Amino acid sequence: MRLVFAGTPEVAVPALDALADSRHELVGVVTRPDAPSGRGRKLVASPVGLRAEELGLPVLKPAHPRDPDFQEALRALAPDACPVVAYGALLPQSALDIPPHGWINLHFSVLPSWRGAAPVQHAIWAGDEVSGATTFRIVKELDAGPTFGLMTETIRPTDTAGDLLGRLAEGGAGLLVATLDGIEDGALEAREQPLDGVSLAPKIQVDDARVVWTEHAVAVDRRIRACTPGPGAWSTHEGERIKIGPVRHTDVTLEPGLVEVAKNYVIVGTGSTAVMLGDVKAFGKKQMSAADWARGARLATGTRFGDV
Repeated sequence: MRLVFAGTPEVAVPALDALADSRHELVGVVTRPDAPSGRGRKLVASPVGLRAEELGLPVLKPAHPRDPDFQEALRALAPDACPVVAYGALLPQSALDIPPHGWINLHFSVLPSWRGAAPVQHAIWAGDEVSGATTFRIVKELDAGPTFGLMTETIRPTDTAGDLLGRLAEGGAGLLVATLDGIEDGALEAREQPLDGVSLAPKIQVDDARVVWTEHAVAVDRRIRACTPGPGAWSTHEGERIKIGPVRHTDVTLEPGLVEVAKNYVIVGTGSTAVMLGDVKAFGKKQMSAADWARGARLATGTRFGDV
């Protein structure tokens, strides 16, 4: 089949590479427009856009896929199907109707659970034991289209969202190629999603990533891992925002938010047992171990994190 791939962030690059190496003819790529990056705020192409240029593929960067010029350019490429991974823009029906086999999305959850922008983060935060990836045909309703294929992946006790998403991106790339193979061969038939078991996974905002030290240690741990690497879990200490990396559980009991400092560790109380901080990042500083930060900041036992 002739394919036009749509995707934007780094997590979509494995699928792009897999499609480029497949039996299908990859004739173009759609990605979000170049965006300001770095201290100089220079316009930089998306990871998918950069990789597509390396592969010598035509790249379309519409401000919005409803743009008539974009849709005309897409029709000119004459795709049979448009595989999608984390493109980042809503597709109007006029664009969905262009490829005969539709837009085939790789979504990082076991649908119908965790429909939305942050399925991996919400799965970790909720304490799910299993995640996965699903291929489906995009329809107007959010992540509700009929499904083609599925893979599952165990969520490990120490997984961050970045860890799990990395594994799903690699495994899901193969699933996406296999799905397109099956569609072309007539071996796959799309099945409507069940009505039961629907859950939503909206984008996690910075305010959501604020650690609530009165929560149980398990909930504190899940929130931090779900928000790593982005948007980054955080708390405050003496009015300064501190980004907090994954923590370890302890058997120590401290009041929520209360800090205990030793030579080689920093622990903070929660609503159950205390947690040991891993890496932290103070404003304007590099990421470092909590013990190194505590020495530099002259952190003392008895101070507190957060507003508790």
